[in-house]
Amino acid sequence: MSPRSASVNEEMRRRSRERLLQATVELIEEHGYEATTLADIADRAGTARGLVSYYFPGKRQLVQSAVHRLMHLELAAALEREPRTEDGQERMARAIDAILGLTQTHTKLMRTHMASILQAEGFIQCAEQQRLAALLRDTVVRWGAEDPGTEYPMMRALLMGAVVALLVPGVPMPLPRLRAELFTRYGLEWEMGVPPPADDGPGAADTRRPVRSPLP
Repeated sequence: MSPRSASVNEEMRRRSRERLLQATVELIEEHGYEATTLADIADRAGTARGLVSYYFPGKRQLVQSAVHRLMHLELAAALEREPRTEDGQERMARAIDAILGLTQTHTKLMRTHMASILQAEGFIQCAEQQRLAALLRDTVVRWGAEDPGTEYPMMRALLMGAVVALLVPGVPMPLPRLRAELFTRYGLEWEMGVPPPADDGPGAADTRRPVRSPLP
């Protein structure tokens, strides 16, 4: 049997890594961060335990990478869904809805993620995070930012703040209210993206306010 080519080996490594990231998402949502071990993740992914350590320094790095991959995939799907559009405002609306929507569909995972990046070690730069950042920055550019280098960090900060507000146990802000604030900030019409139901949670009424011009 001839040895596998470099490209085949690379593809196998990519698939193994993606299985680990997907298994991490599933197990954190099922059992939480503390109850999920690296051995559990390797078993769910069908890979050797040593591969986890080969790809990731530890569980915290693995979890952050897994969440960034999920965010990237959700954002990419939202931006490219039918009907496809090149309209910068519609793409900004879809991006906001995709990120905020993850707090509804993956609440435990997103709460774990936000708690992780607020620890002393902070935000972990990884390939998945860079892909996510590239999509968000492209969204800012297409929206028409005069200075994307300044506007992108602001957008990221506003989205992170909104996600935290949605996830605070016991006193979460209603998604429609936070969405309305972000849409006002970026001069977007409420009907763009995927509007939530008008009665989606307490305090959700009166969100369809007149849209102001984007802030400088």
